[in-house]
Amino acid sequence: MVSKSPSPATRWPALRGGLVALLAAVLFGVSTPLVQRWGAGLGSFTTAGLLYAGAALVGLLLRQPVEREARLRRADLPRLAWMALFGAAIGPVALAWGLQHTSGTSASLMLTLEAVFTALLARAWYHESLDRRVQLALALLTLGGMALVLDRAHGGGGQWLGLLAVLLATAAWGMDNTLSRALAERDPGQVVMFKGLLGALATLGLAAALGEGWPAAGPALALLGVGATGYGLSLRFYLLAQRAFGAARTGSVFAFAPFVGAVLAWAMGAQSGGPWLLVGAALMAAGIILHLAERHDHLHEHESLTHEHAHTHDDGHHDHHHDRMPSGPHSHPHRHHPVRHAHEHVPDEHHRHMH
Repeated sequence: MVSKSPSPATRWPALRGGLVALLAAVLFGVSTPLVQRWGAGLGSFTTAGLLYAGAALVGLLLRQPVEREARLRRADLPRLAWMALFGAAIGPVALAWGLQHTSGTSASLMLTLEAVFTALLARAWYHESLDRRVQLALALLTLGGMALVLDRAHGGGGQWLGLLAVLLATAAWGMDNTLSRALAERDPGQVVMFKGLLGALATLGLAAALGEGWPAAGPALALLGVGATGYGLSLRFYLLAQRAFGAARTGSVFAFAPFVGAVLAWAMGAQSGGPWLLVGAALMAAGIILHLAERHDHLHEHESLTHEHAHTHDDGHHDHHHDRMPSGPHSHPHRHHPVRHAHEHVPDEHHRHMH
């Protein structure tokens, strides 16, 4: 059947999803120079383990009742394990090592490339649309990362190796982001809790096996706090943003995180870079602006779909009835009937059609 467009309250989906992603970006961006400060002299596995222990605690505290958010299922566990491997083990360990061998400012800006890996993987796995502006944005972000490597290479001291380790972290987190897209409809508190717990157990176990020293109480508590906000809360908002407007676009907005980190690193006294640092920053800024300029509106069809996730009844896609209408977001299995309409949209859980 043909349906009217969704209500005015549901317009500007990219802006609404983008604001949530921006909040996630700020929280994570602030964490990068703080990890460099409080993790100085610590083993990479110990640092990562403390960060994700803090994230797991936040996830435990932010779980929602079953009537408000969909529970994780047994079938989700393999995907969650892969997310923990890439996002809670490889990513933070590579970042922790890289931050000890390069400039905090350059490392923060290099993290912008996480958006590139996320967007490309989202396109390959979920067929999310990427128009020419987005493709140009990805190219600019890539060139910006290359400029940062040149800046550290000219700086000497092997700092480019540290920056390449940060690059490995961005690739791991890009994989993590893409894997998490399929769990965006689940309770984000549960996802954060289990991912953080798996990551903390794995990295702290490796830290013990390798004989890494345990930090003093002050740095340990600081890293737990950074993990709670910069990894736990940030991941929760990231999952909500993915639910709102897809993996690729969430990754593009999240690319603001490195600039937040770079500014804070500079304010904390990080060494400045050379001209290539400025070139890289300019290219990445241009890429982000282009990424956010995308608009997407066309006539499209929705096939019949049955799924479970948190939803409301004012978005033009949930017209089923309740004996007693719930107030606000609620979750239960529900069915969508086929519909055909046109409105501005992004690749959320209801707009995964091919282009």
